[in-house]
Amino acid sequence: MKKILSIGFMSAMCVAASAVALGSGTASAAPSVVGMKYSDAQEEIENAGGKAVVASRVGDKLDLGDCIVTNIWDSSFLRISQADESEMSVALNCAGEYATATNPGASVANPLGRAAKSKAEQEAANQELSELEAPVTPDE
Repeated sequence: MKKILSIGFMSAMCVAASAVALGSGTASAAPSVVGMKYSDAQEEIENAGGKAVVASRVGDKLDLGDCIVTNIWDSSFLRISQADESEMSVALNCAGEYATATNPGASVANPLGRAAKSKAEQEAANQELSELEAPVTPDE
């Protein structure tokens, strides 16, 4: 039994090592769209000559175009007799830009969540400032 477990463990380690050696993650041909809204990323991918395909989606709070791209990679699908080189798979976060006590989203410990929270706080501060600069007085 120990021999079977050690062979299985060694096989898993070989697969992991070969994945690291071959490289994993975003392919070089895929444009850098991580952190963008899907609608903007889709346009960028099309401008680069590709076609965006949603490979995974987390959450349902946002519309598809407002979802945040969390990863992109070249799809390697074989269509009939040839590979489709133009497809780019994307992973989306549709839970929200950043997590709060009442809404899901990216953790503020993550750079994307931290940036989204900073942006939202800045927009709220600008809104408050514009309201203070233009006070409303009752008509006399």
